[in-house]
Amino acid sequence: MNFVEQCREVYELWRRKGAIVLTVLFTCLTFYHVVFGANGWMVYQKKKVEYRQLQDDLQKLSKENETLQKDVKSLKSDKAAIEREAREQLHYTRPGEVIFVVPTKNPPPSTAVADKR
Repeated sequence: MNFVEQCREVYELWRRKGAIVLTVLFTCLTFYHVVFGANGWMVYQKKKVEYRQLQDDLQKLSKENETLQKDVKSLKSDKAAIEREAREQLHYTRPGEVIFVVPTKNPPPSTAVADKR
């Protein structure tokens, strides 16, 4: 084997090794991007949890909306509901009724004395 053939064999060997190293490096970078990238698996999992939470919130708000719509409908047409709200919110009474108001406890006045120096 002459020198030129030996150089070619060494060149081909290094070329194959380089191609393998580049392929492994490219595969590692691609894997990293797929897992941790801007639209990777980790972000996908976080978005999935956030989606579930938003769906739960939406369901709760829909139920609350239905309840409020029923209340509005009853306040527009039901005289008993109107009277109940007037009594609770505006403290209205019927003629002859007596209302007892229990005073709330007021906090004691501050006993701290200002420092005069």
